[in-house]
Amino acid sequence: MYFAAGVLLVLSGIFYAAGHHELGSYSSSVCRYGGVFCDNPVIVLVGAGLAAVWGAFVSVK
Repeated sequence: MYFAAGVLLVLSGIFYAAGHHELGSYSSSVCRYGGVFCDNPVIVLVGAGLAAVWGAFVSVK
């Protein structure tokens, strides 16, 4: 689950950068397919946090 949380964290950063047009021509492609996430990258960030919490919960011995 930590891997999934890491991937979602990176995706959140990509959507944030694409939403602010910091990726050049790549921004329009990213926002065309993930428009909701470009407008609200916090959704993906919350998913990353939940995945990290879940990973910590299931790894407790």
